[in-house]
Amino acid sequence: MFDETLHSRGDKVKSKVLHAAAKLFLAKGYLNSTMKEISTLAGVNYGSMMFVFRNKENILSELVGFVLDGQFEFTEKLLKGKTDDKILFYATETTLQLYMAESSEHIRELYSLSYSQHASSDIIYSKITMKLSEIFKEQYPNFTQGEFYEKELASAGIMRNYMTRPCGIYFTMDRKVRAFLENTFLLYEIPRAKIEDAIKFVSQFDFKSLAKQIINNMLSYLESKT
Repeated sequence: MFDETLHSRGDKVKSKVLHAAAKLFLAKGYLNSTMKEISTLAGVNYGSMMFVFRNKENILSELVGFVLDGQFEFTEKLLKGKTDDKILFYATETTLQLYMAESSEHIRELYSLSYSQHASSDIIYSKITMKLSEIFKEQYPNFTQGEFYEKELASAGIMRNYMTRPCGIYFTMDRKVRAFLENTFLLYEIPRAKIEDAIKFVSQFDFKSLAKQIINNMLSYLESKT
């Protein structure tokens, strides 16, 4: 997992910076991590790092694209032999995102900032728009890429709001997943029976463990490239 993504995006220096940044962002948060700390942990000259990335937002945007590609691939492997239903793929992949955001406040911060900063949000909208055009093409066979982009802007707003609101005694993770899938699938005009099927389908997985697994996979892979 992640091989093609990283190969297309940079060299060993970039790998070191991304690995160090990911570790720092997970450990102390994006806002509390400095570019100097990243370069020191990476063992990369500060000037060289700045030449490649320019600023911390560009590092985040690289990581966002990297993680999204990893999520898609992870979900495909998870569902291989279980289903080839694209609606169930979408339900599984987005539920995984919700669990990843819920796994720590630092990850929640990363997702929240990713949707609000220009460079990273552009990557999110671009990659997910392409995925939506694959998933929902049967529902919208005549849609242009631009129309799928408009749908993504709406569904991304739903995702961001649910990710950034922590679960509590009344708003449990099960309720969050159900509410997200109901509202998002209604946006895409998915029939109610199919929505219930999707909610039932995702209930079979231990997403808490899967979220940790994909984060560890990312860190391990980045470390292997340094």
